[in-house]
Amino acid sequence: MKSSQVITAFALAIVMGVIAFLVANTLGKEAPTIAVSAALGALVANIISSLLNKQSASQSADEQVNNNSASGINGDIKTLYVGNLPYRANEAAVRTLFSAHGAVHSVRLMKDKHTGKRRGFGFVEMAAADTAGAISALNDSEFQQRTLKVREAKERPERTESSVQ
Repeated sequence: MKSSQVITAFALAIVMGVIAFLVANTLGKEAPTIAVSAALGALVANIISSLLNKQSASQSADEQVNNNSASGINGDIKTLYVGNLPYRANEAAVRTLFSAHGAVHSVRLMKDKHTGKRRGFGFVEMAAADTAGAISALNDSEFQQRTLKVREAKERPERTESSVQ
């Protein structure tokens, strides 16, 4: 948590404690203790703070997608196939690996639909201008003790109604 978020959460806890004290005081015959008010305020502040953090994380993810989309030359994006990935690799690690070679727009690691386990391959969408450099740098390179196979992805064939399960 950033220091500004801590300060905001602390201030929010104090304000919510005062509000909880006033509400409890007007509803009940006995004045609530400061400890109860502080606890209620901290609880409500924690909930509000977590909601605000989720909202700001969502906004920054949207901004990153918009920035990545704008960074492609003429908006040209190509998809790369990445094979022989370690099963423990996640999207963030693969994104970090490829972002050293250009603007990464998305990373999709394939999973088995029945078990949910990774299948050891995936796809990375990058700016078309950066794909040749990424292929030459990362094909046959070692990543988490596995030798990667990186090439331009083949176009996905059109699915017909009979092939959809």
